[in-house]
Amino acid sequence: MTVTITAFKWVPEFARGFVRDLRPRWACEEIGLAYEERLIGQEEQASASYRAEQPWGQVPVLQDDGVHLFESGAILMHLGEKDERLLPADLEARAHTISWLFAAFNSIEPWVFELGTIMLFAEGEEWAELRKPSLLETLDERLDGLADALGDKDYLVGDFTVADIAMSSALRELERTTLLSERPILAAYVERCTAREGFKKAMADQLAAFDRHEPATTN
Repeated sequence: MTVTITAFKWVPEFARGFVRDLRPRWACEEIGLAYEERLIGQEEQASASYRAEQPWGQVPVLQDDGVHLFESGAILMHLGEKDERLLPADLEARAHTISWLFAAFNSIEPWVFELGTIMLFAEGEEWAELRKPSLLETLDERLDGLADALGDKDYLVGDFTVADIAMSSALRELERTTLLSERPILAAYVERCTAREGFKKAMADQLAAFDRHEPATTN
C-alpha cells in the first residue's frame, strides 16, 4: 500500500514552511507511515486533470491505495483512522479530538488566514485598515477562549493527536505577530508541538523540495 502526498515543487519565501501539505507529512511522521511525494508546478496545478482531483488547484491531495482525498482536515481524519496515536480509540477522547480538529479549521484558522492576508498582501490599504480592528477583536476572543480551554495541559486532548497538528499549524501563522507572545499558554503550546521530531522531519522534507526546484536566476 502506497500513500502519496501531492505538494508544490516551489513557493515564494514567505510561504515556505506554511503550505498545508506539511500537515499530512507531519501526521505520517508521527506514526512512521512511509509516503511518496508527488510534486506539481503551476502548469499541473492549472490543468483540468488536477482540477478534477482538487477543484481549486490547491495542495495537499492524498492518494492511499485507491482512496483519494483533498483538504488537509479530511486527510488528517483519514490518517488518524490508521493509528490511535493520532485519533484515539476511546469514544470520549475520540469525540473531543474530532471536535478540536474541526475547531482548528472553523473557529481559529479563518481569522488567522484573514489577518495574514491583510498583513502580507493588503497592509496599508483603506479596506484593510478599516477591517483590522474588528478582526483583531474577534481573533483576541477566539485565542483567549482557546488558551482558557488548553489551560495547563500539554495538548488539547490528553496525548498528541491530529487536533494538535491542525491547531498548532494554524497558530504558527501568528508567529509574525505578537498575538502568541501575549498569550504564553499558546506560545508554549506551539513550541511544544513544533519541537516534536515528526514536525521537524516534515518541515525539513517540505523545504528540501523547494530547494531542489529553486528557479534559476538570471543576471
